[in-house]
Order: sequence, then structure tokens, then C-alpha cells
Amino acid sequence: MTTSLPVGAPSASVMRGIGLMSCAMLLVPMMDTVAKYLTDTLPPLQIALGRFGFQMVFAWLTAAIGPGLAALKAPRLWPHLLRGFFLSGAAACFFTALKTMPVADAIAIFFVEPMILTVLSAVLLRESVGPRRWTAVAVGLVGAMIIIRPGFAAFGATALLPLAAAFLFALYLVTTRRLSGEGSMLSVQFTAGLGGVLLLGGLSLAGTLAGVEDARPLMPNLPAWGLLAIVGGISFFAHGLIVKAFAAAPASVLAPFNYLEIVSATLFGYLVFGDFPDGPTWVGIALIVGSGIYIAHREHRLSRAELAARAARVGPPD
Repeated sequence: MTTSLPVGAPSASVMRGIGLMSCAMLLVPMMDTVAKYLTDTLPPLQIALGRFGFQMVFAWLTAAIGPGLAALKAPRLWPHLLRGFFLSGAAACFFTALKTMPVADAIAIFFVEPMILTVLSAVLLRESVGPRRWTAVAVGLVGAMIIIRPGFAAFGATALLPLAAAFLFALYLVTTRRLSGEGSMLSVQFTAGLGGVLLLGGLSLAGTLAGVEDARPLMPNLPAWGLLAIVGGISFFAHGLIVKAFAAAPASVLAPFNYLEIVSATLFGYLVFGDFPDGPTWVGIALIVGSGIYIAHREHRLSRAELAARAARVGPPD
């Protein structure tokens, strides 16, 4: 969703959007922490499959209890399933990285997503991107390289998986922009879950038939089933908060609050696994966060200027 409010949008609505987005960003690393914990006993692909399966279940139950199952229907099924393919691919890459990487380091690399989204928006959506924003993208990628370089030495190609996750998530957001306004929040959640189950289930089956060890599903014990349900529940709830946030406040206002993830990711990673980012990682984080905030600031200024120019062309009412 990329709903933008007018220049004179009520401050209460904007503050509500900021509050919802902040809560969501503080919750998402909790899901990643639980997923990392599960990688000790389950393959990452199966964890991602469980996430989207339970997301579907929670969406179905919410619709059954509330507005009815008709709310799950998307106006166009296949484009919405494509969104789910991109999102589930991102989750599979990210959960695989978490098997060996600290949560905060993986999320820090993933933070290049706004820069990748800027590039894809220019290429795929034909949006205008000026030289200053291209410079911010370059600075953010330098920050990612600072984090990836020692990570590559320590974790090998695994350190590139959060980068792949960021690329797939940016494709998910580009697709979401194209489908903005189509379907209810529950249909968005349900079809994303369905797309994830179809893609990840197919990959798991193909990998199992090919003899790939990490693709072969295992029978979770009762606590693992509970944790998989928690992962799916947090995903459903957090993404619901994000949808509500974007309905209440402009995307350019909310974008910098994505970086609250590093706060809870560092906290949970330290409390559960004893991981804490080192000095070079914090330098990379600072470059990525700074460039991302600059891009958000530019988007906000440009959107306000465009709305003001449009209002001036229309003129005051007679």
C-alpha cells in the first residue's frame, strides 16, 4: 500500500499511522528471532512455509469470525499470488541467512531494500529519480558492503542472502504499488499466504525429490508447532498494522520508521543469542539508515511540492 494523504492531513491520523508503524517494526524482529531459534531443529524452507501457512489460517479465521469469507477474495488472483511468491521468496532467503547469521546483522544488510526499491521504481514504474537520490542509493549500498564484507568472510555466501531477500521484498512492494487499492486487507494477507504456500511447498517437494537435505521437511514436535504458529501470528498481525499505518499516514512519513527494526533486532539478538553488532557493522548501519532517511525525506518534500503545484493549478473554489 502506498496511500498518501493530502498536505493538510489531520495530524491525529498521521500520528496514529506512525504509532502503528512503530509497533509493527518493533514486532517483526521478534518473528525473526523465533524463526532463528527454530532453525536449530527445522529447515529454514519449512519454517518459511509454516509462516505463510499459519498466516493463511489466521486470515481465514479472522474473516470467518468477522466480515465473512467473501472478504478473502482478491479481484485478480494471479497478480496477488505473484506478490506472495516474491514475499515468500524473501522470507525463505532471510530465514536461511538467520540459521548462521546474527539477527541484527541480517536485518542491517536487508535495510538496503529502500535503495533497491528506488532503483526498481525508476526502471519498472518509470518514476523520476534525481541525482541526489541516486547518490543516497550509492551511499546505502556502500554501507551494505561494509557489513557484508566481514560477514562474507565469516558466513560465506550466506551473507548475500539478506541482500537477495531485500531484492525480492522490493519486487513485492513494486507489485503492491501496482495493485494498490485492490482487495481488502484480509484478501491481501490471505493471497500472500496462499502464494507463499504454493511456492515454498513446490520448492520443498522438488528439493526432497532431488535429494536436497535442507529441503526435506521434518515432523515438528509440539513446541515447534507452537512456535511456527507464533511466527505466522506475528507476521499476520504486524503486516496488518503496516496496512493500517499506510492507510493513516503518507508512505514518505512512515518510511524512516522501518529502521526501528534494528533496535528490537539488536535487543532480541542479544537477549536470546548473545549477539551484538561490532563497530564496522554499526558504521554500515549508520550509512544505510542515513541514506534511507534522506530518500524518505526527499520523497516527502517532492510529494508535498507536487500536491502544492496541483492545488495552485486548480485554484481556489469559486
